[in-house]
Amino acid sequence: MEAESRTPAEIALDHDGALAAAIAGFRVREVQISMARAIEDTIEHHSELVVEAGTGTGKTFAYLVPALQSGVKVIVSTGTKALQDQLFHRDLPRVRKALGSRAKLALLKGRANYLCRDRLDKTRKEGNLHSRVQVAELVRIHAWAGRSVSGDIAEMDTVPEDSPIWPRVTSTSENCLGSDCPQFNECFVVRARRAAQEADLVVVNHHLLFADLAIRREGFGEILPGANVFIIDEAHQIPELAGQFFGESVSTRQLSDLRLDAEREAAAVAGTQAALKLSGANLDLACRDLRLALHGQPARAAWATVANHDEVRRALDDIRHHLSELHQQLASLAEASPGLESCRDRAELLANRLDLTETLDDRDHIVWYEYSERNVSITSTPLDVAKPLSEFRQRLKASWVFTSATLSVGKRFDHFTRAIGLWDPETLLLPSPFDYPRQALMYLPPSLPAPNSFEHTSALVEAVRPVLAASGGRAFLLFTSHRALKRAAELLADLPFPLFVQGTATRTSLLEQFRQSGNGVLLGAASFWEGVDVQGDALSVVVIDKLPFAPPDDPVLDARIQRCKDEGGNPFGDIQIPNAAIAMKQGAGRLIRDAADRGVLMLGDPRLTASSYGRIFLNSLPPMRQTRSLADVQAFFASHAPVIENDADE
Repeated sequence: MEAESRTPAEIALDHDGALAAAIAGFRVREVQISMARAIEDTIEHHSELVVEAGTGTGKTFAYLVPALQSGVKVIVSTGTKALQDQLFHRDLPRVRKALGSRAKLALLKGRANYLCRDRLDKTRKEGNLHSRVQVAELVRIHAWAGRSVSGDIAEMDTVPEDSPIWPRVTSTSENCLGSDCPQFNECFVVRARRAAQEADLVVVNHHLLFADLAIRREGFGEILPGANVFIIDEAHQIPELAGQFFGESVSTRQLSDLRLDAEREAAAVAGTQAALKLSGANLDLACRDLRLALHGQPARAAWATVANHDEVRRALDDIRHHLSELHQQLASLAEASPGLESCRDRAELLANRLDLTETLDDRDHIVWYEYSERNVSITSTPLDVAKPLSEFRQRLKASWVFTSATLSVGKRFDHFTRAIGLWDPETLLLPSPFDYPRQALMYLPPSLPAPNSFEHTSALVEAVRPVLAASGGRAFLLFTSHRALKRAAELLADLPFPLFVQGTATRTSLLEQFRQSGNGVLLGAASFWEGVDVQGDALSVVVIDKLPFAPPDDPVLDARIQRCKDEGGNPFGDIQIPNAAIAMKQGAGRLIRDAADRGVLMLGDPRLTASSYGRIFLNSLPPMRQTRSLADVQAFFASHAPVIENDADE
């Protein structure tokens, strides 16, 4: 390639470029350069691009380089807060330094990720904590608050992320006092948003991005600053997340939080607390009655299936009545403090959302509930997010890049582009640069029973045992249901390798223990299928028990299937297979994370070879050698020499 014909991003990523010179172990990849070149073109022409970048492409550098070189404002959105932190604290500084860029960078998270100084002070004054552990955690948080610059609670590794103290000292969009807060000028959220407004490149996560889009839709302003370019990483998550944020929801937990906050605010106003306590207590009892009324019903289902039950209707009537009482009392007290005024507004909002329970499903929405012993939520979810997403993109007049390792099904992007309202985007399918035929083997064990049979899990476990013996453990076993996971854990309790089972500890803790063990076997369900990166010899086997079709108790999926049928479509081919194929690609992607990795992917669903659609799944996976012979698996582990290479920017 002649130097004068190369674009700035190509030059930076090539053998003689800035990244090779500045980053130890940087490896030039043609697929990475191709992706960067396509993104440059998208930015220049204000267009839309969809890129599937296989594992090992180095997509992070491929989009950061043209983003930093563009000279325009860029927002990069990632799938999780963990990826967001990695991008901002590790990848971005390295690329910025290598390029000699002077671009201003900012990290912006949702409100609940920042310490709220006002709520911290109120919690300290109240002293109403339930254990000595929480008291000690509050002391540590207060000490950290005095020295923290960002207020990002991710900095506080001495307080568990699931500690009940965090909701007491952080705010939500519902309980934040905004500019009425006495500590508004010192607010960590305000500071973070100001920094984002002044930055050239802002790193956010999908939850914050869609919260912003939902707010814009209702005309209430915006969280994120305007940008010329949006780069959406882990874009396969977008259709599902958009459905969540463009819907509406009300829950008994929200009502309980309102009661607690109202009592907290009333404590500072003489003579008001007693009346609020009575209404709040009655509201809590009505919420409890709703939970009891749903006891014995499916945990998730369409609201229409329970809406006419007498006990459910009585409980809802009581909730409305006592919430109305609380709202009236808060309205009479609202002038006493900004906090009471905020509680009044929340009570009105939640009362309006309770009207969801009177809304019949239509062709555009499904109203459904989710029940647990501690909470009931009722949600209205749109069945199609393509139109609102398309409208936002047209209104913002920005360039858009959507990328992930798993966007295509059978080498086509139609499923993804239709779901998000992209009608004519540029598309780019970049295969992984890894040598899958040499590094990996796909094992399809013969004679397994049907996946819906009672014997399937026990038969799978028996087929797994000799594979684990050959690999020396070092395996992920991924399950499509918690029931199968629990059964497998019981059957594998006698393994001669350390066994780690989802639910016995946090995901972070299990992964750390697995890595340190060196020969562990980890059993996981949904949350372990993606966003998990274990490189090297610690992971050499990934087992997937069944094709990951969505569970049959998903009311939103059921409604989308019915709508597809009504419109003359084929829901199995148009919805269920594509969703399952993308999920399966995510699970399989845990195996080979580096050019030096090697391993076996074992797929335990006989439909892959026995059904007419099995080929769609197999063709969507990387090009591994396939076998039905256990002897081939044993030979693979006996003779496959490791590949030694450095991979600096994965």
